[in-house]
Amino acid sequence: MKLIESVPNFSEGRRKEVVEKIVREAEKYENVWVLDWSLDADHNRSVVTLAGEPANVLNALFDMTKKAAELIDLRNHRGEHPRMGATDVIPLVPLFNTTMEECVEYSRMLGKRIGEELGIPVYLYEKSATRPERQNLAEIRKGEFEGFFQKIKDPNWKPDFGPDRVHPTAGVVAVGAREFLIAFNVNLGTRDVRIAEAIARAVRNSSGGFRYVKAMGVELKEKGMVQVSMNITNYKKSPIHRIFELIKIEAERYGVPILGTEIVGLFPLEAILDVASFYLKTELKNKKVIESNLLEIFVRKYER
Repeated sequence: MKLIESVPNFSEGRRKEVVEKIVREAEKYENVWVLDWSLDADHNRSVVTLAGEPANVLNALFDMTKKAAELIDLRNHRGEHPRMGATDVIPLVPLFNTTMEECVEYSRMLGKRIGEELGIPVYLYEKSATRPERQNLAEIRKGEFEGFFQKIKDPNWKPDFGPDRVHPTAGVVAVGAREFLIAFNVNLGTRDVRIAEAIARAVRNSSGGFRYVKAMGVELKEKGMVQVSMNITNYKKSPIHRIFELIKIEAERYGVPILGTEIVGLFPLEAILDVASFYLKTELKNKKVIESNLLEIFVRKYER
């Protein structure tokens, strides 16, 4: 049995009924499990986590992308999070008996189908990227939906699949194979977004911070606070606790309290065990977790 994970992001975080319709497209398939989904009104974005057998996961992702194109019009979309598509990004992650190389091939299959059948331009990113500048999702997304109508005319930004013109309401989509990513946010007790932006510069790779961290400062108007919003692309080499400790130091420098943190979507158990090991000053591994041992027994039994 092969299993992959996908965490598609959709540009809708305020209309719950729309996201529910998109999620239902995945629930139609056997051996595809919707593990989690959430909405964020400030970001105006939803994140869905699903896992399952590759063929059915790809079918589910195609149907979700099709439904999103029907229900989301980016001409009317505004939010704190950068976006370029109704379905903004579709990552594929190897889980069980599946290699990264296989996920790269799956991303090409899915991208080709989206481009040809839905008429949405597709860019392959991360491990699937066909050009070095397309490995980084942020580089592809520059200009966002509004800027892509001009950007796509540049020969350097010819899509990997689909038409050479932006879908008028659904934009473009990035599809690619990657490692586990943790979306980790830290909320700060101030309304001054400049402080969040300064702290984001201190922790992100592009401005001299942690190698595997992408970060930006955003304003959460409805909550009356600001946030350092991050993607950790390799939690083993840029552990959560180190990132959090630096943010604490920077926040103290500005006299701003940390009000809380959040993890969007799911995360590997190992990442949180590392955090617990650091703060409890002990050595915690999967073998110490009852559920991990039971799962290992179940998997061995199932494979027989």
